[in-house]
Amino acid sequence: MQEARERILEATYACVARYGLGKTKIDDVAREAKLSRATIYRYFPGGRDQLMSEVIAWEMTRFFVRLAEAVADAPDFAHLLEEGLVFAHRAIEGHDVLQKVLETEPDRLLPQLTVATHGILRAVAAFLEPRLAGEDLRPGMTPARSAEYLARMILSFIGQQGRWDLTDREQVRQLVRTELLAGVTRDTL
Repeated sequence: MQEARERILEATYACVARYGLGKTKIDDVAREAKLSRATIYRYFPGGRDQLMSEVIAWEMTRFFVRLAEAVADAPDFAHLLEEGLVFAHRAIEGHDVLQKVLETEPDRLLPQLTVATHGILRAVAAFLEPRLAGEDLRPGMTPARSAEYLARMILSFIGQQGRWDLTDREQVRQLVRTELLAGVTRDTL
């Protein structure tokens, strides 16, 4: 059962890469997955809208799994944030399907991402919170509050890097210390 669902999501992703979000149809997905339309609807009774929403969530989950793997060996919390920002920026910039959809159909993708943002924020904060337990936090900052603050800031910089060049490791190091950790820890330098 899970195998068929995964097959449908992979086929949908391939179709979105080929045709775009707006032009991908259930028939395309069925053909790509080598399954019937009825099977697609059995797994996604909400039809095309549900399928598009779930393929975006599926790809986001895959991204965060890769991100967690990329930062797993970070020697400390500051380096974890640095590696995470560099990885996320590189992954998003190099994600051909995402870049294609953002270029050609941002009006279709951005509402989906807006809905998903709350879940992403919670997931990032949940990942960060236990890693903050050993940090020297500023007065009034708990690991939970610090994790939420950092998650919001990280997502903001990933979305719009502003004056920071996230391909330059020294700038990322400065960003982490002066804008991220400075908001939650006592000593950031």
